[in-house]
Amino acid sequence: MRKLRGDLHVHSTMSDGKTSPKEIVLKVLELGFDIVAVTDHDTFEGSLQAARYVKSTGYELIPLIAAEIRTEAGDVLVYCPEKPLSRIPRRLEDLVDHAHEEGCIVVAAHPFDARRYGVGERIYDVDFDAIEVFNANADPLSNRRALEAAKSLGKPGLANSDAHVLDFVGSSFNIIEADDDPGSVIKAIRDGRVTPVPGRPGPMAYIKAVAWSVERRLRRGKRDEPSRLDYLEDFQDYAPV
Repeated sequence: MRKLRGDLHVHSTMSDGKTSPKEIVLKVLELGFDIVAVTDHDTFEGSLQAARYVKSTGYELIPLIAAEIRTEAGDVLVYCPEKPLSRIPRRLEDLVDHAHEEGCIVVAAHPFDARRYGVGERIYDVDFDAIEVFNANADPLSNRRALEAAKSLGKPGLANSDAHVLDFVGSSFNIIEADDDPGSVIKAIRDGRVTPVPGRPGPMAYIKAVAWSVERRLRRGKRDEPSRLDYLEDFQDYAPV
C-alpha cells in the first residue's frame, strides 16, 4: 500500500473542458501524480479515453472511470474501478443505489455551491461515500460548509481543482493510501484512507478559466449554466488560501 496522489475532479473536451483527455494525462504525469480521474459532465467518455491512452503508452498511472452526473438534486461525482455505470438514473437516491450495486462510489461535488448545482441540504439525506470539502472553483464559505458537513456526518473529504483549463489541474489534490489499482483506490476513499490537500492556482489560471467560459458561451450563443463571470466581483475570494 502506498500514498498515492490525485486530483479527482477534472473536465476535458468531452464536456466543457478546454483540454483533451490525453493532455490531462500528460499534465498529471508532469505533476508526479499517481491517479488520473477525468470527470466530464454526464459522460464517462473522457475518463475512458484517458484510461485507453494510459494503457496504450504503459504510463504508470491509475485511471479511474469517472463522471460528474447531474441529478434532480444537483451534481455528484461517480468513480468506478473498471467500467462506467450501465445506466445513469437522474433521481439522486437511485443513482447512489445503482452506483453502489455496480461497485462504484458517489461523492457530493461542491455541495453548497448553489451557482454550480450543489446538492445542498440533501447531503444529509443521502448515503454519499465522501464529500468534496474543497473545490478550487468554489467560494470559501461553500467550501467551509462542505467541510463542516463532512465532519458532522463522519464522511471522508476530498479536495479537487474542478479544472476546466490545464492550469487548474493539480492545484488541489488528495493523498490516498491504496495499492496501485483502481479498485483499491476506490475502496480507500470509501474507507476514509484519504487526506485532502486544498490549494488554489494563481490569478492567471482564473483569468484563463474566465476566458474559456466566455469563449464557450459565445460558441453556443446561449447561457444555460452559471458563468465564472459571476465571480469576478468577488475575485479576491479566490486568492490562494
